[in-house]
Amino acid sequence: MTQVTDSRTLIVPDGLAGERLDAALSRLFGMSRTKAAELIESGGVRVDGAPAAKSARVAAGVLLDVELPAPKAEVTVVPQTVEGLRIVHDDDEIVVVDKPVGVAAHPSPGWTGPTVIGHLAGAGFRVATSGAAERQGIVHRLDVGTSGLMVVAKTEYSYSVLKRAFKERTVDKIYHALVQGHPDPFTGTVDAPIDRHPQHDYKFGVVAGGKPSVTHYETLEAFRFGTLLEVTLETGRTHQIRVHMAAIGHPCCGDLTYGADPVLAQRLGLERQWLHAMRLGFVHPGSGEYVEYTSIYPDDLQHSLDVLAAG
Repeated sequence: MTQVTDSRTLIVPDGLAGERLDAALSRLFGMSRTKAAELIESGGVRVDGAPAAKSARVAAGVLLDVELPAPKAEVTVVPQTVEGLRIVHDDDEIVVVDKPVGVAAHPSPGWTGPTVIGHLAGAGFRVATSGAAERQGIVHRLDVGTSGLMVVAKTEYSYSVLKRAFKERTVDKIYHALVQGHPDPFTGTVDAPIDRHPQHDYKFGVVAGGKPSVTHYETLEAFRFGTLLEVTLETGRTHQIRVHMAAIGHPCCGDLTYGADPVLAQRLGLERQWLHAMRLGFVHPGSGEYVEYTSIYPDDLQHSLDVLAAG
């Protein structure tokens, strides 16, 4: 249950009449529209005593009862050495890392495990300070259960350039995914909006009105019980590949959260989704030249692929 620290009642001013409820809250409290929508969906907002949808239009003079949640617990970067984390490239502007499974991009409330930022701090790297202190230099993230390549900005300039590149979708993000079954067609595109799952807060789903999300896939090799895909992302939504593959009936092997077969996962020795960030390409913020970095499969993914290939 959300801990409430501040309950407020406000009258909607004339200047906000006709605005969507989430937009009105955003302006009244100085919070992001996304945060306002989450607050409404959690039941923390009532209009004249009744719940309302985030898209509802507000009228001047109505009463808004708003329960603001407690501020998030402060998180700090703990310098540490993360076993298996490899520095792929390092220069004055960026550092590219090959992240092992079980490692988060940065600290967050509730996460006490290793982080990329913690490893870089422990190794003496200085990274950009834009954004929250615990997210210094982070311009994109990989799930804890996904391995592979990440780039971290080391200067303010490279941070702004890379953030813009990811936002404008000019970064090449290539993943390999081992999925159950055989997608038809063998090469295709999944264009379906993604948002938080309406019934389960811990996962995401294809939801009408969600954020636009586009995933391209191509078959590399088909096996009896699964298919190895090369996946290219146009967008970078949380759990995007996992959600889209599950939506077309072919979840990543081992991805029990999104409907993978636990029997097959056990047979393949998988304790996480078979998903790896293989290649990362972008215009270098310092030189202005296109650069590309590659990674090989970690041992657990290679082992499961060998088992599937054998039979």
